Amino acid sequence: MGSTTVIAEADLIQSIQDALQYISYYHPVDFIQAVHQAYEREASSAAKDAMAQILINSRMCAEGHRPICQDTGIVNVFVSVGMQVRFETEQSLETLINEGVRRAYALPDNVLRASVLADPAGARTNTKDNTPAVIHTELVPGNEVSIHVAAKGGGSEAKSKLAMLNPADSIVDWVLKTVPTMGAGWCPPGMLGIGIGGTAEKAMLLAKRSLMDDIDIQSLQDRGPTNKLEELRLEIFEKVNALGIGAQGLGGLTTVLDVKILDYPTHAANLPVAMIPNCAATRHVHFVLDGSGPAELTAPAVSDWPDITWNPSTGARQVDLNKVTAEDVAAWKPGETLLLSGKMLTGRDAAHKRIRDLLAAGESLPDGIDLQGKFIYYVGPVDPVRDEVVGPAGPTTATRMDGFTEMMLSETGLLGMVGKAERGPVAIEAIKDHKAVYLMAVGGAAFLVSKAIRQSRIVAFEDLGMEAIHEFEVKDMPVTVAVDSRGVSVHQTGPKLWQEKIGIIPLQSVEA
Repeated sequence: MGSTTVIAEADLIQSIQDALQYISYYHPVDFIQAVHQAYEREASSAAKDAMAQILINSRMCAEGHRPICQDTGIVNVFVSVGMQVRFETEQSLETLINEGVRRAYALPDNVLRASVLADPAGARTNTKDNTPAVIHTELVPGNEVSIHVAAKGGGSEAKSKLAMLNPADSIVDWVLKTVPTMGAGWCPPGMLGIGIGGTAEKAMLLAKRSLMDDIDIQSLQDRGPTNKLEELRLEIFEKVNALGIGAQGLGGLTTVLDVKILDYPTHAANLPVAMIPNCAATRHVHFVLDGSGPAELTAPAVSDWPDITWNPSTGARQVDLNKVTAEDVAAWKPGETLLLSGKMLTGRDAAHKRIRDLLAAGESLPDGIDLQGKFIYYVGPVDPVRDEVVGPAGPTTATRMDGFTEMMLSETGLLGMVGKAERGPVAIEAIKDHKAVYLMAVGGAAFLVSKAIRQSRIVAFEDLGMEAIHEFEVKDMPVTVAVDSRGVSVHQTGPKLWQEKIGIIPLQSVEA
């Protein structure tokens, strides 16, 4: 039996704070290398362009110590406590961890967005400091504390799936049927974490924990599988990429960078399978506390990031948002790159709901909300620091606004929308009927996008915090025409085209 280790409460709090700041602006190096390798071999120009933005944004964040994504996540912590460890505190472990979270998200030099809401089925009130974290604790032999910390984005978490399969069912078939239903709101390319066995909640926990491990699919391909789980990883990796979904769902060769699988014994009558994706803002770090002080996290070298360039102006259409007309919009083609300049309003779920409620009650909208012939950007930005106009301000998942789209187009005179990932059938039909347009900005490139925003002010619903309506003045903000005025969606046409090009999985096998 080892000697007792004493962990000071200040060391644990400081380590959690430092870890969350660290992962807000440093991608894991293995992730950067995997995205760069995918970028180098990508044959789809749209997907390659998206990955270029992700890589450049990542390097900018590492250099500037600002968040990779405006969604700075809900904190997940996996704690393994050695049974010869004693904490020098009168507080609970959860209290100490949450204090670290609270301090991390309020650090003045790099304020992180508070996204956690209390009373989720009721008032949904922002806790203001991103607490509480989701904490999983286990007691293990030893005299150290091992901690994995992750910040999980809401867009990827929303795509989590669980199935209670029959023992004879094919796990691969379920994955291939399920991944296309997840759309692109999880911001591929990322990882798939899969948990097999145990019970329903155990399978989900295994899937989440698997995402904390390093990307190593390339070395597994090189040496070959040695057990059934490694065979499964390789098969799922190849076949999911053969779906042709591609970066940001635009169609391409790489949808996943790795597939992780953990399993656990299960009941003879059951085959629980959970799948959780990790997005292009993959953020996690592991550290160990041994009683010698706070964790020391080594910063990656700038040379770990590829030196690539990206010029969106080549062949892009310049758009003046202050003068754009319905006739202009009608000329835009699916997949075309636009550079937006001028004024646009922002709005997410809570703002859309409040607009709907005001209109339903026969009340007028606040003076700051004039959407006639205008564009709205689905975003909840990070607060600015120092001389910033606005903090990282990448798009949020557009499908959450699908149910509001008809109302917004018909009752406010809105002309177009900017968001992340695909639109669903209801929104596409409304866009087609009103000859509007939906434009896609790259998810996972929030700091890069924010550099196009020259002015920002809150114009309505300030009480909603990060969901307040802002007016942005933008200059050359890069976007892609994702749904044109005729209702053609690149998120439908692109993956089908690349699935056929890759040719491993027939289209009908997935559509069936």
